[in-house]
Amino acid sequence: MPLAPSEQNLWAKPPKERAARVTDAEINERYARGEGRIVIETNREKLPGFVASLKQANYMDLRPFYQRRPRWSPEKQSLLIESFIMNIPVPPVFLYEKEYNSYEVMDGQQRISALRDFYEGKFELAGLKQWPEINGRTYQTLPDKIQSGLDRRSITSIVLLKESTTDEDEASNLRETVFERLNTGGVQLTRQEIRNALYRGRVNNLTDRLSRLPKFRAAWGIPPYVENEIEVTPGLLENSMYQKMEDVEMVLRFFALRHSSNYRHGMQGFLDLYMRKAANFTEADTEVLEREFIDTLDLVTDVYGDLAFRPFNPDEDDWMPAAQKAFFDAVMVGMSTFLPRAAEVREKAPKVLVATAQMFRDQDEGTFTGRGNTKADIQTRIRLFTEMVAGAIA
Repeated sequence: MPLAPSEQNLWAKPPKERAARVTDAEINERYARGEGRIVIETNREKLPGFVASLKQANYMDLRPFYQRRPRWSPEKQSLLIESFIMNIPVPPVFLYEKEYNSYEVMDGQQRISALRDFYEGKFELAGLKQWPEINGRTYQTLPDKIQSGLDRRSITSIVLLKESTTDEDEASNLRETVFERLNTGGVQLTRQEIRNALYRGRVNNLTDRLSRLPKFRAAWGIPPYVENEIEVTPGLLENSMYQKMEDVEMVLRFFALRHSSNYRHGMQGFLDLYMRKAANFTEADTEVLEREFIDTLDLVTDVYGDLAFRPFNPDEDDWMPAAQKAFFDAVMVGMSTFLPRAAEVREKAPKVLVATAQMFRDQDEGTFTGRGNTKADIQTRIRLFTEMVAGAIA
């Protein structure tokens, strides 16, 4: 399979550098200079004024690179509104001042979006238990006293001021650090959402871009990509795979498992490791990766069509109704080794389909459905699939 130039020595160990001893006096001097400390201010603003300010051009970026996709349901958005109505304390939002009076949201994207959408009449209250009488109401149709009470409430924002850093690299590192400290203490983020925050760069952007490919989304049952899709695609946010960025993670799995001989730390740990090692990939590297992923996906869909990544069920003598992650790994990594012989594989597609079904009949249940994720399990899946294709086109 083709490798990007920087992947040739990806797993070579860099020489260890001995850390220079730092004296207490030097540590104290660094602290006195203010390094590693942030400058913040705390603001409180009435909800109508806060929502109105969001309409100002370039005032607030709700989805900077490190933020996850919107995931709150209308019911959870409604509970936030109910909390404000009842005057229950709501946690502050954390902002970063990227330019004077221009902010990025580091924590609080869901809360801010819910407030904005409710005041703009984009959803009706639903699932309220304390105030069920106003279920089905928008902001505009709330009883006047409830509406006035809501308008009296305030939201607190803690702002990391621009003075906290001296250059863009330092600012970027600070934003990522604060985001990690704010979000990884709970269970609400998936590992891919954390990767999206911490390992930004060309490869992170590439995995997100490739996850939008029509053939890829069709295989996983995700609505086709359109611009501003969150606003215009019905049901997208109810798609669990999209919500949790598992689609992006599947693209990453392909790139990482091409190096399965170096697999360690479990699947999630190995994906983290690959992203760390890919931090300095060049534009030339990502061009190779992009071409390989697209060519492999095209070959797979040309051979399997709508059955792409769907295992065969010998008991039912039929293909399973949905794609499965472990089989995706085997198919994509295995098929990528046949790119130089793509014409032969396409010509023998009917034989490959028959051989795939037979492969499932011959193997123990669970071999290709992810019951085991050890290094040996993953390599076995890839090897069996590769041998099956080689035999079918021989």
